[in-house]
Amino acid sequence: MSVVLEIADVAVRFPGNIARAVDGVSLALRRGEIFGIVGESGSGKSTLANAVMGLLPARSTVTGSIKVNGREVVGLDDLTLRRMRGAEAAMIFQDASASLDPTWPVGDQIAEAVRAHRPGPAREARTKALALMAEVGIPDPARRYGDAPHRLSGGQRQRIVIAAALANDPKLLIADEPTTALDVTIQKQVLELIDRLRRDHGTTVLLITHDLGVVSQVCDRVGVMCGGRLLEVADTQVLFGRPEHPYTRALLAANPAAAPRGTRLPVIPAEWSVETLEQAERAREPTGPGDRR
Repeated sequence: MSVVLEIADVAVRFPGNIARAVDGVSLALRRGEIFGIVGESGSGKSTLANAVMGLLPARSTVTGSIKVNGREVVGLDDLTLRRMRGAEAAMIFQDASASLDPTWPVGDQIAEAVRAHRPGPAREARTKALALMAEVGIPDPARRYGDAPHRLSGGQRQRIVIAAALANDPKLLIADEPTTALDVTIQKQVLELIDRLRRDHGTTVLLITHDLGVVSQVCDRVGVMCGGRLLEVADTQVLFGRPEHPYTRALLAANPAAAPRGTRLPVIPAEWSVETLEQAERAREPTGPGDRR
């Protein structure tokens, strides 16, 4: 199976910070899979995603290799990056409201994403936008095409953002906390939509989240990040059933859904640090050829 995203020994550093925001991450995503990255806030998940898209501030330093569809991303100029975004890789951000222009009809915003990479008549872009709105489950697309974002529900706004991201059939879709602001019912619908679109289009999805429940529902594989490092990678069922790294076990044990009712939740120690992670790595018993990392 072909590799769509290949990350090799990637590190990200910001001026004035002693620690690396991302520290030596290596990873390969296969065509058509949903790969989840889970970890606490500040673990480096979104920084890694932004590095893949070339969206980090100019003052940051990125080393290592990031290849999208075989093309090296690290070091690309701004023009080439803009051509890549949307056409080869697209991103869904946490807050759909912040991703949409509040003064512009949602249908036109999707059509603009189409025309950014496929110049042509406005009517063709509108037709494509209407088809995308229908595909992501917007009721009566022709009527909702001219609506401003505030006239749509939170779930519908997120569907519009997903439609815009899929406008040019990217091979890689990065979803950064796509269900954070949604209630449980709408969250389930959005996750099912992403999974269906992955199956229909063969899109590779990198799902960034802190929600273990989201990971267990839709991801084929999952990686656990802490302190900028990717500590463990495994098939989702294997990782939830037999976590190897001490931090992964601590993270899963702190999940309220996993604790018996009425018991006190374990707490991940605040002193988890780079040194603690290194000690935990050294303490791990070797697993031989089947080591999941």
